[in-house]
Amino acid sequence: EVQLVESGGGLVQAGGSLRLSCVADGFPFDDYSIGWFRQAPGKEREGLLSISSSHGTEYYTDSVKGRFTISSDNAKNTVYLQMNSLKPEDTAVYYCAATYLGPYRDYDVLDREADFWGQGTQVTVSS
Repeated sequence: EVQLVESGGGLVQAGGSLRLSCVADGFPFDDYSIGWFRQAPGKEREGLLSISSSHGTEYYTDSVKGRFTISSDNAKNTVYLQMNSLKPEDTAVYYCAATYLGPYRDYDVLDREADFWGQGTQVTVSS
């Protein structure tokens, strides 16, 4: 069974930090890029950044550069999202998702729909 399980969300004051975790199971981790997305109330889902062994770190948006970083522990099939200098506008449900890299690991994942999604974790930043 394919699973992506996020954790680490919560309530934090503006300027604070959180680290989200995404544990993947049920598919070959190295064949997928794992990305972080978020959806705020009343807004469309927004891609943030992703990571894979073949592509490294890729950004869907420049808005989190310098504040959010992504890392991966392949031995644990886990991807982390470190969020620093949080702002109230970062309040959203954060999702991780897996996108297939292709048989030669050369797909442009930023242009592809993710194949698997987690259930999301709420992040609330108070002012």
